[in-house]
This record gives sequence, C-alpha cells and structure tokens, in this order.
Amino acid sequence: MTAPDPIFVDPRLARLYDSFDDDRRDLDLYVGLAERFGARTVLDVGCGTGVLALLLAERGLRVTGVDPAAASLEVARGKPGADAVTWVEGRADAVAGLGLATDLATMTGNVAQVFCTDADWAQALAAVRDALRPGGVLVFETRIPARQAWLGWTREHQSARRHIPGIGEVETWNDLLEVALPLVTFQGSYRFPPGVLPDGDVVTSVSTLRFRERDEIEASLDAAGFTVDEVLDAPDRPGLEWVFVARRL
Repeated sequence: MTAPDPIFVDPRLARLYDSFDDDRRDLDLYVGLAERFGARTVLDVGCGTGVLALLLAERGLRVTGVDPAAASLEVARGKPGADAVTWVEGRADAVAGLGLATDLATMTGNVAQVFCTDADWAQALAAVRDALRPGGVLVFETRIPARQAWLGWTREHQSARRHIPGIGEVETWNDLLEVALPLVTFQGSYRFPPGVLPDGDVVTSVSTLRFRERDEIEASLDAAGFTVDEVLDAPDRPGLEWVFVARRL
C-alpha cells in the first residue's frame, strides 16, 4: 500500500508546502478542462493542501478532496473557503461510502506517479472509476520517462529559500538518491532557522516515483474500465509530461 511522503504527513513540512510550490500554473489546465466538460462535481484524488479543490469550489463546483496525509488536510481546512469542500482523509477508496457519482476526477502533480506497484495503481484506478458516473472523466499527468526529469532533481538545480511567517527563512534542496527504473528516489531537505526545532535544524523527506511508459498507462486504464479520449501536452511543462484524459465506460 502506498504511504504518503513525510513532506505531506509531517506537520512541520506540510505547512511549508504551498510556500515552496507557489507556481501553480499547472492547475490552469485542470480548471479549463472542468469548464470544457461542464463538470459540476469533482473528486480531487491526492488533494494535498487543497489548492485545486478550492479553485474549483470558488467556481461553484461541488468538490470532494481525498488525501491520506492528515497534516496536509489540516492546512487545506484552514484556508478561506475550505468549508465549501468535502475533505476526506484516506486513499481514493476512502470515498466509497459517500455514494459519489462525480463528473470529473483529477490527479495533479506527482499523484499518479506515487503508486509504485501495479497493484496499488490498479486499486487507485478502480476506486476512481467507482466514484465517477458512467461517462465521467479522469484527468491526470505523468512525466515522460525519456525526458529524464530526475536529472534536475539535484541540489544544483533545485534549491530555494522562502520567508515563512512565524518561522523565518527556510532553505530547501533536493538530492537524487537512486535511479532504478521505473522507480526514481530523491530526498528533499529543509533547513529551519536555528532554535526553531527541538531536534535539529534540518528535516528530510524521501520520495519514490514510478515512471510508466505511455502504452503501459493506456493498458492499465483499459483494464480498469476506462477509454483514453486524448493525451495532451502539459502547457506548463511542454514536451515533458503526458496529460491523460480517460473516460469511464
């Protein structure tokens, strides 16, 4: 079973997430697709701190956000407008008892790649299918393996500093730990100002992502009861990602 990374479950890190992931142009595509499909109800799988869920709720859509990381959901629930979203702690199948029949399901960012085993991925797809109405649409993005995105997951290419209210200046950087395709493992480190934390200044989070080929993804969707309507290019990362638009049969 896939467990969320420390960056999402550690309250010290979850509260930093939006500050360091502050360029969310990637979500424009999802908002646009929701409008294009005329979606009224949305299930946001792996909703994290709720950025997309809240964007859609602001537009009058009924949104359910599900995520296994309690700390991230706590951040989401503390944001303006959060009462308009139904927040569910757990994996995708945690919404099974809600009787959803949503128009659209989304997996943004790294969500589709955190399912490292075929069994976990198939379980997630089955849960999403069950939550969609017949003809409902699943949209998710995944990196193209041939583009080797992990080559940029190093301290040289990914480091930043942000001033965090109530904390001070926090520095972050990435280290690439292992490339054993189709799995890639990297570590994010966060250096807090001296004296803020009782057990040292640096907190780390190790993540592993699965890089699936296009035919592998299409076969998994077919097996789960979806048909692929189209595969788009991610406008914020042209040529680097596939955006799958799959319809429940």
